[in-house]
Parts: sequence; structure tokens; C-alpha cells
Amino acid sequence: MPQPRAGGLHRDLLFKLVVVTAVMFGFGYAMVPLYRAICESLGINVLSLAEKQVPGMSSKAVPNTQVDTSRLVTIEFDANARGPWAFKPEKRYVEVHPGQLASVVYEFTNPQQRAMSAQAIPSYAPKQATAHFNKLECFCFQQHALQPGESKRWPVTFVVDPKLPKDVKTITLSYTFFEVGSGVPAAPSGQLGANATGAVQGVRTDVAGGGA
Repeated sequence: MPQPRAGGLHRDLLFKLVVVTAVMFGFGYAMVPLYRAICESLGINVLSLAEKQVPGMSSKAVPNTQVDTSRLVTIEFDANARGPWAFKPEKRYVEVHPGQLASVVYEFTNPQQRAMSAQAIPSYAPKQATAHFNKLECFCFQQHALQPGESKRWPVTFVVDPKLPKDVKTITLSYTFFEVGSGVPAAPSGQLGANATGAVQGVRTDVAGGGA
């Protein structure tokens, strides 16, 4: 039986190696655009972490700015509960540089014997600070339902625009928590009842302060 020539085997092996090398080179060259395409399709930002947007923040809403380390702004947190429930921030205030990302957590407890649905409405002082206080994440963006005795902790993530007037050194962020709708069923007979406006009868209405 005739034996294959060594020269032919070498040529076949060389050809295969060249093909494998070319394929690997092409794959490596295509990795960057392929990675970018995959990231874009999944909504992943391929920029550095410092340039990555925070979820919920649009590039038009908050411009890409540097932190102004030349000054500090005091952010005071206030909470008002229009009903028989507990609502307060974990911190009374924080100090931030304009352009610096910051966060605070609010605590809410429904001590009633019935479920409730509520909405937080924010307000700011002084008034001229409103346009320069950008919330990226906030429980005030939607209504919340809480079961009897349920407690929740909600974050507020924000950044103060470096264009905030120099004379504004303190901003007060105040939330008022209102019960919404009257479709929440009242407690069974012998427990706390609800009137037509959703306010609870037989319980004193307190205003929960912002103290921690």
C-alpha cells in the first residue's frame, strides 16, 4: 500500500494552521465592535464607570458636569404624614458638593389594621432651588400600597446642579405623604373604620417630623 508523501502532509498542516490563524485574527478584530453591539442591544453603557448614567437619569435632564468642590450645600430633609402613619428620613440633613451624587433613605410604617395606598408629594425651599435639585430615584415617582403593620424603606438619590446660585447654601426637601383613593377596604367590624375620604376614624391624626 503506497505511503502518503511527507511533503504533502506538511503542506496540509501548514494550510490548516494558516486558516486557523486567520480565523483567530479575524475573531479578535471583530471582538470590539461585537462587544459594543451586544452592549448596545442590552442597554449596557460601554463608557467608563465615571461616565455611566445612573438608572432613571436621562442625559438631557442632568448635564454631564464636574463636582464643584469649592463649596458645600446643606440638604435638609423633612417629612409630613397626613394620616395615622409614621414617615421620616433616616438623616435630618447631609452636606454635598454641587454635582455630587447623594442618597438618603425614608422610612414608612403603616400601623393601621387595614391596607392603604399613598403618594408622596415633594416641595422645596427656597423656591429658586427647585430647578437645580435633580432627583434620579425617588419613591415620590409613584404610589405605594402598604399592608397592615407593614414597614418599608425608600431611597431618594439626587444631585444638586452646579449652576445653583451661590447665595443658596441650604435646600430643604420636604415630603408630604397623602393617602390616595377610597378603594382600600376598611377593617372588619370592631377594628379601625375608614370614612369616605379614606381617613381613619377614631385615631388622632399626627404629623411625623423629620427627626431620626
